[in-house]
Amino acid sequence: MLTGARLFFATLLAGALLAGAAEARTVVWARSGDALTLDPHAQNEGPTHALNHHIYEPLIIRDPQGKPLPALAESWEITSDPTVWEFKLRRGVKFHDGRPFTVDDVIFSFERAMQPTSDMKSLLSSIDQLIRVDDYTLQIKTKGPNPLLPANLTDLFIMSKSWAEEHGATKVQDFKNKEENYAVRHANGTGPFVLVSREPDVKTVMKRNENYWGKGQVPLEITELVYVPIKSDATRIAALLSGEVDFVQDVPVQDIQRLQQDENLRVVIGPENRAIFLGMNVGDPELKSSNIKGRNPFADKRVRHAINMAVNRQAIQKVVMRGQSIPTGIIAPPGVNGYTKELDVIPPHDIEKAKALLAEAGYPDGFSVSLHCPNDRYVNDEAICQAIVGQLAQIGIQVNLVSQSKSLHFPALQKNEVDFYLLGWGVPTFDSHYIFAYLYHTKTDKEGGWNSTRYSNPKIDEMTASLTQETDLAKRNQIIAEMWKILQDETIYIPIHIQTLAYAMKPDLDIPVDISNQPKLKFVRFKNQQQ
Repeated sequence: MLTGARLFFATLLAGALLAGAAEARTVVWARSGDALTLDPHAQNEGPTHALNHHIYEPLIIRDPQGKPLPALAESWEITSDPTVWEFKLRRGVKFHDGRPFTVDDVIFSFERAMQPTSDMKSLLSSIDQLIRVDDYTLQIKTKGPNPLLPANLTDLFIMSKSWAEEHGATKVQDFKNKEENYAVRHANGTGPFVLVSREPDVKTVMKRNENYWGKGQVPLEITELVYVPIKSDATRIAALLSGEVDFVQDVPVQDIQRLQQDENLRVVIGPENRAIFLGMNVGDPELKSSNIKGRNPFADKRVRHAINMAVNRQAIQKVVMRGQSIPTGIIAPPGVNGYTKELDVIPPHDIEKAKALLAEAGYPDGFSVSLHCPNDRYVNDEAICQAIVGQLAQIGIQVNLVSQSKSLHFPALQKNEVDFYLLGWGVPTFDSHYIFAYLYHTKTDKEGGWNSTRYSNPKIDEMTASLTQETDLAKRNQIIAEMWKILQDETIYIPIHIQTLAYAMKPDLDIPVDISNQPKLKFVRFKNQQQ
């Protein structure tokens, strides 16, 4: 069966590999799942951003360690007015079709990203006014002093205003309702690679942008980049071992040791700025997928605490993740402002106490519920969910596992169609506000875009808004600490672990693990060309 899969894959990549034979700098990059869309504002999702970073660019990017670097903005600073940020844009930049990049494209892109169908709008919710100073100077006035604004822009991609208008792509794709526009399968960015072809869930081909503004500043040695989603772990690794793939971003934990022993491969490992956790519908009067009618077990904090005790993170780390995870008691990864070791407390794994809490809450015989899980997004995501099914059965909660592609999983979450689910969350701003705004804030047109728990707390909403205006760092951190104290007790989410990443590649490549899991291949230099 594996042989058949490999033959299919070889046929799929035939064109790209023939090109690679003639040009040694072609790189075939494989992942477990595809980007959800090329529309740069439709989905705030890691693999989608990872691919789009090669075609489009934001004003500011981050290096593999998370340090901010200039991209389409050369510099940025707060003006004498603490509510106004000024950005000096890079001159001489052109979009892939030759159109010049100016401040008008930035203003258009930000206004587009604030539309109701955009999944990026929460990052721009503090903006009051976009001010065009000249062709290469932008001022952003916020509703109050917002020291966090530049950190919110690292995945906010800039489109060509005239291109979008010409192709009817001024409106952001409504992804959750399966709408399409021209920008879903076509692109015109300023990035280091130009889109050649896009076949969703098959392959995306890009070529080097020979007119890239950063040529000479970054290596940009890859002339052709072929991005291929390969869902099957076995097929993905077989393709790497046979040489059909140059770089695998999602290495299955069970294959790491074997690949490390292969002298023809390079494996690098590092932690990701991402927590993996369970979410629960705590707000609806009744769970659609449960045998309990007329009430919602997840609405009772005792039930949530029982589940928190029943999930055996150490067993998941040892058996499912083969040691490649860091058990956690909070959904804020280390390195994010607001994380502390004192908050990162994992409750004791106590089955008897968990059963007692369920009985106290009125569920001595437990209850049934469906757990929705992606099977192509996170490291061993489906296996994690399978382990949790068994662990919760020990306290009487009978879980029906619904495992499906992220392309189905995420829209269901965003439309509040699930009761219990697995999710992972990275924090590109490295600040707790990003977690509060997307995961805890009451879901509105502008905030709470990924809060599928139905949790709503006016105090938390008010405090979240205050974080975008408080310039006193000590006071701001005090607010964050108070918020985490409240939310940790609420136990709206069940933290599982911090994800650890493994990249595998041919030995002439040296791609470090990117803390945001968004490797930017313009920085890659072939090792045999290093001085």
